[in-house]
Amino acid sequence: MSIRTISRLKIPSLFLLKHLSAVSPLPKISSNLASSSCSTSWVPQFSRNFLGVVRFYHDGRPRGPLWRGKKLIGKEAIFVILGLKRFKDDEEKLDKFVKTHVLRLLKMDLISVLNELERQEEVSLAVKVFWVIQKQDWYQPDVYLYKDLIIALARRRKMDDAMKLWESMRKEDLFPDCQTFTEVIRGFLRDGSPADAMNIFEDMKKSPYPPEELPFRILLKGLLPHPLLRNRVKQDFEEIFPDRHIYDPPEEIFGLR
Repeated sequence: MSIRTISRLKIPSLFLLKHLSAVSPLPKISSNLASSSCSTSWVPQFSRNFLGVVRFYHDGRPRGPLWRGKKLIGKEAIFVILGLKRFKDDEEKLDKFVKTHVLRLLKMDLISVLNELERQEEVSLAVKVFWVIQKQDWYQPDVYLYKDLIIALARRRKMDDAMKLWESMRKEDLFPDCQTFTEVIRGFLRDGSPADAMNIFEDMKKSPYPPEELPFRILLKGLLPHPLLRNRVKQDFEEIFPDRHIYDPPEEIFGLR
């Protein structure tokens, strides 16, 4: 019987040790190693319980490939993330930290910092890092870098910052996808700015991508108190989606009669 097969059996430890010694004798431990506090660490596949009985099992430490997969963020990137969060309430110290540390990061570290700040919902800091990335020599316009930031800003009702990124994206001849249009339109309607939502709607009609229903329906619902604007959207919706149905609530609900 092999050692691996024996190790899986639910046998008392002393019985297991007896049979293991018959299969493969254990190496002897010198007195110096036995007196050391780390005496059992020199044999990684063995572990001793309080009775001194050797058992075969995995020690719980992460293996090579898994461990490498978790080291995507370098030490310098982690240091920059902590520093940005530390000085985020002090604009002067924050700008100084950006000049002295953020600008020194390599490409992959900068991207890692941006993604991690977005994951931690530090949107304002992520935008500041994005402007740094945009000034790098290796930077190339990427709609997905804009998308994540614009959606995060719109969901947190920071529409002014979202529009700065939107204008920069349009200057680079980039068009957002349906999800980005939807979140920005919803953000303006939530803030009570139907005119700005209509501006985004007009920009969406110029997009080279085929239109989708979701942003239209969000506008149709959000513009119920504004019948004139809603009729414009409704006409476009009926032309693009002739087989779709639109629910029109009674006008007296909004006091239009």
